[in-house]
Amino acid sequence: MNNQQPNQIEALINHYNLLPHPEGGFFRQTYAAAEQISKEALPERFEGSRSFSTAIYFLLPFGNFSAFHRIKSDEVWHFYEGCALHIHVIHPNGDYECLKLGSNMNNGESYQLVVPANAWFASEPVGDAGSFALVGCTVAPGFDFEDFELAEVAALTNQFPKHKELIRRLCH
Repeated sequence: MNNQQPNQIEALINHYNLLPHPEGGFFRQTYAAAEQISKEALPERFEGSRSFSTAIYFLLPFGNFSAFHRIKSDEVWHFYEGCALHIHVIHPNGDYECLKLGSNMNNGESYQLVVPANAWFASEPVGDAGSFALVGCTVAPGFDFEDFELAEVAALTNQFPKHKELIRRLCH
């Protein structure tokens, strides 16, 4: 879907009280389960207790990207409105996958997709000037910034040299 109304981006940011995200774009946490999973019940990669689940709104205007990062939980992405979003995933074994989040099933897009725990991923809207992607992300066990790692270009390109152009393009 093409959207030529940049004011709609500002309206969405204001309406949903979105804030700049360290990886790029804008976000706001909309849900954190009141119940916690204890550290002892979680895999060793977690350093503390976590909410059962968390959810956010995530807005990415065209011309912006969400830089390569990884988290310690699976992340379910949900498409809401705007243009499609490509989620570039580099799996721990080095395999690359482009997930297409959007509403055009004839273009291979899906309303929901999953990025597995510990995979490096970045995303970018696939539209044109003035367009945006408004999506949601649900994480279980719940997201905590302790579980977030923003990629460093040199380290990630050393680890996955065959993806160096993509990594250089989608890192801060």
